[in-house]
Parts: sequence; structure tokens; C-alpha cells
Amino acid sequence: MAHCVVEEAERILDQSFPVLDKGFVRLVDYLGSDQRIVQSARVSYGEGTKTYRQDKGLINYLMRNDHTSPFEQVVFTFHVKAPIFVARQWVRHRTARMNEISGRYSVMKDEVYLPDEGSIALQSEDNKQGRQEEPVDAATAEKVRTMLSDNARSTFDTYHELLDMGIARELSRINLPLSIYTEFYWEIDLHNLLHFLQLRLDHHAQAEIRAYAEVMFDIVRKVCPIAAEAFENHRLHGRSFSRDEVEAIRAMAHGGENPLEGRALEIFMEKLDK
Repeated sequence: MAHCVVEEAERILDQSFPVLDKGFVRLVDYLGSDQRIVQSARVSYGEGTKTYRQDKGLINYLMRNDHTSPFEQVVFTFHVKAPIFVARQWVRHRTARMNEISGRYSVMKDEVYLPDEGSIALQSEDNKQGRQEEPVDAATAEKVRTMLSDNARSTFDTYHELLDMGIARELSRINLPLSIYTEFYWEIDLHNLLHFLQLRLDHHAQAEIRAYAEVMFDIVRKVCPIAAEAFENHRLHGRSFSRDEVEAIRAMAHGGENPLEGRALEIFMEKLDK
């Protein structure tokens, strides 16, 4: 197989795409492209890339039918700067290789994430791990921002005082807030990256990590545009249905009544409304 070079990807290599107030995502390197996916899929009978239309049809077939191994042939390496609380959600995806800056070796920068007014909201009443969609009023938002900023400043003052006293970096850092920014390199194949994106682009995901996922998906579109489109069609905006839900769809398609009721009907309608 020839080395895959994608002009759109080459243009953005090492560019920092801003996320949140101080973070970024940077494509450090990539291996493979849509071409590598179809080459890998066709290797069993020795055929390489065909026409664009045929390649697109094959990639959609692979995506639709969960033939995942050809997508693993494409690899991305990202450099990410994100708040600690975002990074800790990130590392739950254990199908990648990660190397993060260490507060034991390095003095951490005085940088914390401070949400803008539109991102500050009350706890959701029906989602135990999320916030309401409607932000709080401007006065409350400003009070929250001031409290967070003052707390971070005080914590950093203590951090630097401990360092000046000669206290070990690995101890001086322990009181730093979750909002402090960290940096890491993250290498992952396309199959597992798309799984990450499917979860983190969902509206249930925390807004801050969703912002990173949106930027990363824009990068994927430049490296593998056909695979990205297939992912949007079959996974991101597609839906899976249970056997009962399939029977309901079949009944309605033939002019009958929807047999689902109660919570099963609610879940079914939520899928259709997404």
C-alpha cells in the first residue's frame, strides 16, 4: 500500500484549534485515510482503490454492517489542552494511548477554565449528571464566575508559596482545582475514535467535552471525509431499535396501530424525535 497523503489534512497539521477559553486540539499526525480503509477491506482478494462511488459504497457498507477492522487501519495523534475534569472523562475511553503532562516533574501553569455566562446553569431536574439548558440570570452567572476565579487565585497562591518553601512538586500540586488545564498526546485508531465521538457528541454529554468532540470531528472530516459522512448517516444520526420497536415500525408501515405503550412507547418516541 502506498503512503496516504490527504491535502486537507496536511494543511491543518500542527494547527491549534481553540476550545473553551484556553484549551485547544491539534492534529499532530495521521496514518491512513479513506483510501486505506478500502485497501484494507479489499486486501482479501487483492484489489485496491476503485472509483470514488465504489469506495463510498464500500465504506458505507462497512459502517452500516459493523465491519470495524478496516477503520482500525487509520490512526490519529492529537495534542489536547483541556481542563482536568474534561481529561478525566476522556481517559474513561481506554482504547487509546495517552501521555499527559506530569505535575510531579513540571510546575503547572496558572490556567483554569472559567465558564462563560451562557454555560452556567442550575442542576437538571431529570438528569442527575447534567445541567439545565436554560442558563442562570446574568447577576447569578457573574457571581459564580467571581467565586470560581477567586478560589482559583487563592489556590494558586498557596501552590506557589509551597513551591517557594521548597516543598516537593508532587505535594504542592495536590490542592489544585479540577478546573486547571492539563495537556496530553492522544493516539487512537478511527474505529475507536468514532465510538468516542458518538458518545461525546451526544446531547447528554457534558457541554465542555462535547466542544472538544465537535472540533475533533471536524478534523476527522478532513482526513476521512467519506468515513465521516458514513458515520454521521449510520451512527451519529442513525438509530438502533429493539425487536419490539421493529415490530411497531412494521405495523405502522402497514397502516396499523403502534402496539407499544407506557415507558416502552416513550423510549421509542424519544428515539424518533432525536
